[in-house]
Amino acid sequence: MTLFIDADACPVKDEAIKVAERHRTSVKLVCDGGLRRPQSQWAELVIVPEGADAADDWIAEHIGPGDICITGDIPLADRCLKAGGKAIDHRGTEFDAHSIGSKLAMRDLMTDLRSAGTMEGGGGKPFGPRDRSNFLNGLERLFQDLKRGR
Repeated sequence: MTLFIDADACPVKDEAIKVAERHRTSVKLVCDGGLRRPQSQWAELVIVPEGADAADDWIAEHIGPGDICITGDIPLADRCLKAGGKAIDHRGTEFDAHSIGSKLAMRDLMTDLRSAGTMEGGGGKPFGPRDRSNFLNGLERLFQDLKRGR
């Protein structure tokens, strides 16, 4: 089992590493630079070439059954699920086969509306303590499910 973190903008890297350490699971923090190597024997920093989807491509090529990816990128989550892995966002919401299609469709719709100028803004609500707690609970639940063979 490996925990992959789409690390460039992930606000829960330290928390994820602590959970992985407790489960004795290796962690791959994947980014295009700018991060320091974590102080954990379980964690490895993977630097990919700069590019819009370089980190996503690396994760999608390496994830497989029994692995988890932390990402807020819905297309990457979809690719992880198709490779047999699990995916969760930084707020603790698991992506699964039942929800990923509608999440992709909504993402595409919002992108189209913003590019057409009919909708302004973007981004989500501010990240808070409750989100951090929900993330920790969601990640722990995923680890337990994988250990139980689900």
